[in-house]
Amino acid sequence: MSVDRLRLIEEEAREQLAGATSVAEVDEVAGRALGKRSPLGDVKRGLGGLDADERKAVGRALNDTTKAVEAAVVARRAELEGAEHLARLEAERLDLTEAPPSRGPGHLHIVTQTIEHLEDVFVGMGYEVAEGPEVETDWYNFEALNIPPHHPSRSMWDTLYLDAGEPESTLLRTHTSPVQIRWMQEHPPPVRIVAPGRVYRADTADATHMPVFHQIEGLVVDRDITFGDLAGTIEAFCQAYFGRDFHSRLRPSYFPFTEPSAEFDIQQPDGTWLEMGGCGMVHPKVFEAVGYDPEEWTGFAFGFGIDRMAKDRFAVPDLRELFTNDIRFLSQF
Repeated sequence: MSVDRLRLIEEEAREQLAGATSVAEVDEVAGRALGKRSPLGDVKRGLGGLDADERKAVGRALNDTTKAVEAAVVARRAELEGAEHLARLEAERLDLTEAPPSRGPGHLHIVTQTIEHLEDVFVGMGYEVAEGPEVETDWYNFEALNIPPHHPSRSMWDTLYLDAGEPESTLLRTHTSPVQIRWMQEHPPPVRIVAPGRVYRADTADATHMPVFHQIEGLVVDRDITFGDLAGTIEAFCQAYFGRDFHSRLRPSYFPFTEPSAEFDIQQPDGTWLEMGGCGMVHPKVFEAVGYDPEEWTGFAFGFGIDRMAKDRFAVPDLRELFTNDIRFLSQF
């Protein structure tokens, strides 16, 4: 008799759960079906008055019924929670693509346009695009790049340190070179990557400087890579990006992570030269830091500012204009 009653209790609970239209109603049904004063609770309290065989059979059926009702509660609650979540998302949805008819559709920011153009050029030259974290450790940002603590060259970067861990151990990356270190740690040679991204320095904003700006750096590692390969790559990039009428030149310079090092300039069709960035042959100590054998592998690296390139490409007089988000300015590009 009690086993039949349990079957009816389960059927009734399932009917009530099917009729519930909210999570709150499901919880109410669960309380009535599974609580101490529920019909299941009555059956449980009545087990003591049954003989041994019947108590065993009813107890097993009670356990199965309880589990079945609990599972039905969980399933119905999940179903309604999902529906309520979708309804809430729909109610809160914003159409971010909408724009006043007079302004027309939106478009990519000129810095983003420049980044994508540069990536397309380098991918066409056989490079992969690599990314890395903007918050870095001192080791990745400096030490692995042959810039140990108290090295004079650290004054070349106005670093923004974070209040995390040991003093001056965590920082906002000052260049995207740490991406190269992380890539070499995870990938054996040969390597051909470019690493575009946002970098940070404690600099005062003016027409040609910003404390937050964008860089792209390249790295090539293989056997028998020479300085001539670097010069040829810079020239090939220059003509692929700017056009056949543009040419490049290298001037001696110094960077702790390359030796020899150079600055590279772009000659414009009118004959004037435009300074672009730095480059050089990867220093053997950098290879040792990532586990590459400098007797077997050689390579070169280069880097330049994306924002300045966008500024010059679109004839923007002041670098700060790229960050004001003035729709009158952005709509021109």
